[in-house]
Amino acid sequence: MNIKPSTSIRQDYNGFSRYCHEIDEPVFITRNGEADLVVMSHEAYRRMEARIKLQSKLLVAEKQVAEGAELLDHDQVMARMRRKINAAKE
Repeated sequence: MNIKPSTSIRQDYNGFSRYCHEIDEPVFITRNGEADLVVMSHEAYRRMEARIKLQSKLLVAEKQVAEGAELLDHDQVMARMRRKINAAKE
């Protein structure tokens, strides 16, 4: 776990920003010795957001399979994806 005091941001924002980008993980900020904030680079946030969306979609798919939903074969999936990609290009 990466923990920094809030003074590290106030005293050297550029250095703190560089640190966040280098470690590429959330940094826990303390204030008066207590947990206060969590900070991360924009890139790390976007990856976390994408993982959460993917996990959510996988949970829905697992539920559908458990409930007996009809599955698509590889060719059907690829055809749907190609149609969506082509529609987005137009």
